[in-house]
Amino acid sequence: MIFEKLRALIAEQFGVEESDITAETSFEEDLGADSIDIVELSMALEEEFGVAEMEEEDLASISTVDDLVRYLQERTGD
Repeated sequence: MIFEKLRALIAEQFGVEESDITAETSFEEDLGADSIDIVELSMALEEEFGVAEMEEEDLASISTVDDLVRYLQERTGD
């Protein structure tokens, strides 16, 4: 469930098709995300999933969609 919601959010944020987003999709290499994109995504995640503000070191450790799914699972208990 987290992956599906996250995939829709990422698709909207980065202007790509949901079907193009897999667990292995890299934010930087595949989506061309820069630091501003990541901060904007983190704000959307805070709103969508009700997680606390993401710390810089957490953001730095997330490079793929799967990394982010695991991060959110740890924070939401899903």
